[in-house]
Amino acid sequence: MVNTCPVLLVGTRVLDRRYRGHSPTQQRCEFVAKSTMAAAEQGGKEREARGLGAEEDMESEEEERGDGSPEGTGQSSSEEEDEKENEAEIQRLEEQLSINAFDYNCHVDLIKLLRQEGELDRLRRARQKMSELFPLTEEIWLDWLKDEMKIAEDDSSREAVYELFEKAVKDYLCPEIWLEYAQYSIGGMGEEGGIAKVRTIFERSLTAVGLHMTKGSTIWDAYREFENAILGTIQPLPGTIPSADQQQMLNTQLEKIHNLFKRQLGVPLLDMASTFAEYEEWSEEPIPEIVIQNYKKAIQQVAKYKPYEEALMAAETPKLAEYQAYIDFETKEGDPARIQLVFERALADNCLVPDLWARYTQYLDRQLKIKELVLGAHDRAVRNCPWTVGLWKSYILALERHCVEHNTVTETFEKALNAGFIQATDYVEIWQSYLDYLRRRVDFTKDSSKEHEELRAAFVRALDYLKQEVEERFSESGDPSCSIMQNWATIEARHCKNMQKARELWDSIMTKGNSKFANMWLEYYNLERAHGDIQHCRKALHRAVQCTVDYPEHVCDVLLALEKIEGSLEDWDAAVLKTEAKLSRVNEQRAKAAKKQAILDRQEEEKAEQRKKTRAEKKAKKPKKAKPGDKRKAEDDEEDDEEWGEEAAEQPSKKHKGEEQSEDNEEMETETGLFGRSTSSTSQSEAKQKAPATKEQPRILHNPNKDNITVFVSNLPYDMSDPEQHLRSVFSDCGEISQVRVVYNNKSTFRGYCYVEFTEEKSALAAQKMDRHEVNGRPMYVSPCVDKNKNPEFKVFRYSTALEKHKLFVSGIPFSCTKEELEEIFKEHGTIREIRLVTNRSGKPKGLAYVEYENESQAAQAVLKLDGTKMKNHVIKVAISNPPVRRQEGQDTPRPMVPRQTYGARGKGRTQVALLPRSLHRQNTSSTTTKAENGTPQSTGGPSGAEGEPRKMSNADFAKMLLRK
Repeated sequence: MVNTCPVLLVGTRVLDRRYRGHSPTQQRCEFVAKSTMAAAEQGGKEREARGLGAEEDMESEEEERGDGSPEGTGQSSSEEEDEKENEAEIQRLEEQLSINAFDYNCHVDLIKLLRQEGELDRLRRARQKMSELFPLTEEIWLDWLKDEMKIAEDDSSREAVYELFEKAVKDYLCPEIWLEYAQYSIGGMGEEGGIAKVRTIFERSLTAVGLHMTKGSTIWDAYREFENAILGTIQPLPGTIPSADQQQMLNTQLEKIHNLFKRQLGVPLLDMASTFAEYEEWSEEPIPEIVIQNYKKAIQQVAKYKPYEEALMAAETPKLAEYQAYIDFETKEGDPARIQLVFERALADNCLVPDLWARYTQYLDRQLKIKELVLGAHDRAVRNCPWTVGLWKSYILALERHCVEHNTVTETFEKALNAGFIQATDYVEIWQSYLDYLRRRVDFTKDSSKEHEELRAAFVRALDYLKQEVEERFSESGDPSCSIMQNWATIEARHCKNMQKARELWDSIMTKGNSKFANMWLEYYNLERAHGDIQHCRKALHRAVQCTVDYPEHVCDVLLALEKIEGSLEDWDAAVLKTEAKLSRVNEQRAKAAKKQAILDRQEEEKAEQRKKTRAEKKAKKPKKAKPGDKRKAEDDEEDDEEWGEEAAEQPSKKHKGEEQSEDNEEMETETGLFGRSTSSTSQSEAKQKAPATKEQPRILHNPNKDNITVFVSNLPYDMSDPEQHLRSVFSDCGEISQVRVVYNNKSTFRGYCYVEFTEEKSALAAQKMDRHEVNGRPMYVSPCVDKNKNPEFKVFRYSTALEKHKLFVSGIPFSCTKEELEEIFKEHGTIREIRLVTNRSGKPKGLAYVEYENESQAAQAVLKLDGTKMKNHVIKVAISNPPVRRQEGQDTPRPMVPRQTYGARGKGRTQVALLPRSLHRQNTSSTTTKAENGTPQSTGGPSGAEGEPRKMSNADFAKMLLRK
């Protein structure tokens, strides 16, 4: 064993001398050399602890003794009150965690309080509990490690710290933790094998973060300075001749340092030039040519990576887009070590992005396939994003792929069930994944086995779980098509040859509301066809013809096709009678529905014609016509007022989809004269007589050439006094205002919108940034002034209509609820970015709101905690924001072959009856139907194959007509 006491001190002095005046990165490594001194200071920690203890005793004695002043007494009582408050808060946080152990912020707050109070045992338990549920951030780990290192005195406590370091380096890629690990191990070099242990830790740290362009050099420099310190311990004293053994040790140590320099210069790192210069200064021999070549290649690689590193340094956290670009670049380069490193760096800043974890684990599964690395990444993924069912499914597959014990897979699945998914379908997916795993374990060549019984028990438990747990929480099972029962029935029929059990399962499936869907009957028919008998196939199709609602023609064709091949004449006749009766009832229902719809369409056309006539009459009664070159006017004639009203209703509604932006219909009819409401030629004078207090507004012509310097402002309060002056003050900071064109109706009442014209285009752009600025308690909508006639596709709608997992949709809110009250409730579950209360155009609340959190985890926690809770005696509903897809105007989506329909509690409404396709409707009304010799329906009035000769309609022809192909 090397005598570390005096020798390491020599190495430390060498380090201090070598690094005086060097770069900050190199100065950071001085701590490594200083840490070596701790190994030589035997009992230093004990003396330091005793000294700190004596100092604390003196401070406490002074506090107890005091000076007898009232200020001292007040300070003591204040501290006691603070302690009581902190203890009460600690108890509250612990109680909250006993209810919901997955509250991340609650864990963080509890650890901070316990650390302030100095509750070491409770603090340790709180940290351990949090680390079991979540990966800990670099800050939390460093605080924990420093606290444990301060109290580690004997060998057993040092081993506990080592174990803690091993856990810390597995959570995220943290160069600082690796450096602390190496530095702490230097303090234990006095133990047996201490130097070898330090070198092992340094090598592991280089493997983990040695390629890190910005922080990897810190580890390299620290490793070299450690070896330089060792070199100083074996150098001979001046004037002495080393022995052969000493010379051998000296040469070996010098070779270690040479190799470290060579390895570092071959890795692309920032500030490589200083490392090369240091090597030239340190080495007594010329640098080998191979090292220079590797150094030049590394410099070239730095030039390729530098744009991505600079983009990361310039961007703000979490830098997701920059990391994704970096990942794409490294993936094309194809270096597995660098790809893994950039993924780990990205995940350290974006640990709550499920898609990033999914991409990383997929890369490891398909490319590296290293068991420890793959399973470790999957475990960290589900601990960071436990609400994402896709990560759990991938984890279970990875465990099976790497032949992990069955108990481990089962434990992982149980953790997934307790992860708190936010959709009922997620539970169906995780159960399906686990059942597939169990099915692959079964050897179906045996009549019975333990694995087979376990599979059947799992199917039973899955159905009970979805019925009891999932339905109670989500008010739905998440599996309306009973896919789990279908899979179970298929396994019983195909692998176990137990058709009786399969029929029982399918009977249960049909009784759960699936008997009206043709595709369900055809699934069961195909199963019977493959593994059952003809009698049960016939029975299933007869029931299908009787019960199917969506596509009865299809099941009728299948029944006739079956009887044509397998049935007797009696079977054929029975099938024909049943299908004809069914199709006759269906056609009658469709004809009634089509007739009703035609009446409604005709009524709508008549209303549209009446509105056109009314507009034409009003134009004819106009005393004066506008010139062709003039823009529509804002007031003084009713047609202009109508056009202004239409544009005012159109612009905000297109901009802010999903909210009611228009006024009450009756009020709009009264003001604009829509829907055939006639007005006399003296309406303007009558309006002025009824409202003598309002002054007549001047006519304002709009110049379309000034659209670029004009903004459209809407959703303003109708009762705003002097809107022009008010808006001039609102937009005064944007630039010089040329004109404010306020829009009034024929009664000289403010319509709630106007046009603001600036002198410069940049002022208009600055004004657009004031969109959603509150004016008299209402959000003001500011959008560009665009002629919709020339640009019908123009939209400035800002809110997302896609799934946003970090945003919540809250309904059932009391109308009296304010934004502050809502924030007070939701801020307990995370950091809120924005809260938006939905109102109509008059500013009245609609009982809806959107709450946006910083990340998905906080939003998921809020859904779990607040959905179904009461707020002022109102039960609120909280869900992830996922607006329904709205079909665009003119968009015609083809109808699927066998659509799945979901109905409300009252069943299927009348308006949902399927209509007869027009092609079939025309054929039924213009042709007659006869029967061929075999009883097949045959058209005699439709298209014919030859002149005067009727063509037989096949099943394929009928299907094409049904699908409008």
